[in-house]
Amino acid sequence: MTLAHESATVAGVPSEKGAGDRRVLGWTRGDTVRTIVALAIAAALLTTAALLDAGRGAGQGPTAAFALLTGTALGILFERGRFCFFCIFRDLFEKRNSRGAYAILTALAVGLVGYAVVFALRVPVPVPGTSAPGAHVGPVSVALVFAGIAFGLGVVISGGCIGGHLYRLGEGSLRAFPALAGSILGFGLGFLTWNPLASTFILGAPAPWLPAAAGYGVAVAFQLAVIVAIGIWLLKWNPPVDARPAYRVDATELRRVLFFRRWPALLTGALVGLASVVYYLRVGPLGVTSQLSSLTRTALETNGLMPDTLIGLDASLGGCVAFVVETITENGWLLIGIFAGSLAAALPGRRFRLERLTVRGTGTALIGGILLGWGAILGLGCTIGVFLSGIQASSASGWIFAASVVLALGIGFRAGLHRGT
Repeated sequence: MTLAHESATVAGVPSEKGAGDRRVLGWTRGDTVRTIVALAIAAALLTTAALLDAGRGAGQGPTAAFALLTGTALGILFERGRFCFFCIFRDLFEKRNSRGAYAILTALAVGLVGYAVVFALRVPVPVPGTSAPGAHVGPVSVALVFAGIAFGLGVVISGGCIGGHLYRLGEGSLRAFPALAGSILGFGLGFLTWNPLASTFILGAPAPWLPAAAGYGVAVAFQLAVIVAIGIWLLKWNPPVDARPAYRVDATELRRVLFFRRWPALLTGALVGLASVVYYLRVGPLGVTSQLSSLTRTALETNGLMPDTLIGLDASLGGCVAFVVETITENGWLLIGIFAGSLAAALPGRRFRLERLTVRGTGTALIGGILLGWGAILGLGCTIGVFLSGIQASSASGWIFAASVVLALGIGFRAGLHRGT
């Protein structure tokens, strides 16, 4: 599998190889073409957002426009900051390099504080029995652990989470196609197995919202302390940064920083966390499974393959719930923005390249994708919708899902399951 490259040679012109590489990037005819295409994508995104805001097109409206632009920003951040759960935890478990993990920790910390501010405006005094308004606060049961383990193994085997595959499409990842196709099959499997699993494990399970038990101050302080403790523990695997030679800030250096050098983990995480808070305030919690799983459910119902009811899924449970849809939802526009933003960011940095797709790689991507989809249905979301947005919402379900996913990632990477490409 070909991951995002931070070095390349185009027409014999060397580009960025590392933080200390000060060689001239040069400019080729290919750079001109790639830049023009990237600008055209940006113009198309802005035009589409304006049309949506004016009430034209599927899923039209200001929130749809906002979702598209937020997805674009996230696609750029994911691509330039390498905010990828597969990449970050592969580096951690295989290479003993924790630097990327600080992007996740920072996003969680910024989101925790931001969500708490929004919550305080909507529910000034949380008391036992109340829950976060419209946030991803799900039931806690053994099913959530199963879901996190299945999803984590799916990330390792397929080469990314669902959001990761979406942004990797913008880098030319052909393996993302069977992985996303497998996710759709997994969604279908999740719907078909939902009722017996939900009735046995999920319905009636508690859905703890930490501020309801201890108030915003204690809940946020406790979770921030956990995040800080994890960050301190990970310092032992944080390699030193290469010394940077003297340089002059000019057009070439700005181009190097914006398009070639990986953006700093703390900056990337802070911006992802901020985007998550603003999106929750304007649209709802971040997540990347709602549109895809809804389309899967619609197809199953159209063909008479769905159960008559999905007990609890449509009414009482929080998370990235799938409904029958006939158009592009705000979540769909978010996904389109992630792909397009990633593509627009990858092109000027010479990172777009079609990877070689093997039979084995296709098979493992498909199998991993099925685990991703099934785990996302059972867990009511994914690494974006439950891991990230759930913890930011101060839900116990977010922490338990995250711990289960990380456990599975550690087992999968140490067992070498990611090498089946």
